[in-house]
Amino acid sequence: MENLDSTDRRILDALQRDGRMSNVALAEEVNLSPSPCLRRLKRLEENGVIAGYRAELDRRRVGLGLTLFVEIRVTGHSEDLARSLYKELDEMEEAVAAHMVSGAAADFLLEVTVPDLEAYEQLLLRKLLTLPGVADVNSNVALRTIKSRGPLPLGHLAGRAAQ
Repeated sequence: MENLDSTDRRILDALQRDGRMSNVALAEEVNLSPSPCLRRLKRLEENGVIAGYRAELDRRRVGLGLTLFVEIRVTGHSEDLARSLYKELDEMEEAVAAHMVSGAAADFLLEVTVPDLEAYEQLLLRKLLTLPGVADVNSNVALRTIKSRGPLPLGHLAGRAAQ
């Protein structure tokens, strides 16, 4: 884990709220001059702490009105099967998040977004049920999203770094 001081954490907090913030505005917010702020930012990017930047789209406004949480149970557990599933899930554009889980009836949990129920039916029949080793698929429809894609909590880093 990267050793982040309080200034690094303030930079990360600010960028999680506004990834388009200019370096001058960022420097002002974290009480640095622009040059040292930019050096820190570049270091955070080069070290992979900042994994990338992207636009956050409103799902409904781009025609993706249905979000589901899909539990997938597989028939067996092998490295080859896992590798095949990882590849398939990574390439499935409708799956906006995919997790291998433990302690549940399922082995994988997906967050899927599609235009409507008909589109989900097609995804289920043509992709999900044809994944390697799939034994069962259980779908949970999200009625309303309360919180999504919130900033990552960084408070646990305060005790790990020199202030």
